[in-house]
Amino acid sequence: MIRHIVMFGVDAETAEDRNAKITDAAVRLEQLVGVVPGLRSMTVGANAVELDGNYDFALVADLDDAAALETYATHPAHLEVAALIGTFKTRRAAIDIEL
Repeated sequence: MIRHIVMFGVDAETAEDRNAKITDAAVRLEQLVGVVPGLRSMTVGANAVELDGNYDFALVADLDDAAALETYATHPAHLEVAALIGTFKTRRAAIDIEL
């Protein structure tokens, strides 16, 4: 199994705008479970503690294997959500861990 972890910074005018963008992204990302083959689970959460350097939100996705991660990365439903996030992300960091 592969655990895919991604953190994002968000460009927003206000905390309310940032939270709305994160909520929209979270709903859309979590809806990918059952749509993208091999995607077992998706959890998305906003940063809970304001510390200098923290990212604004993160996702943790569990996938069957590396092939499923490739399918996820290129799946049209994921690309649609990634395009949305691309309109407001300021930075991104990712890691894929084999479990």
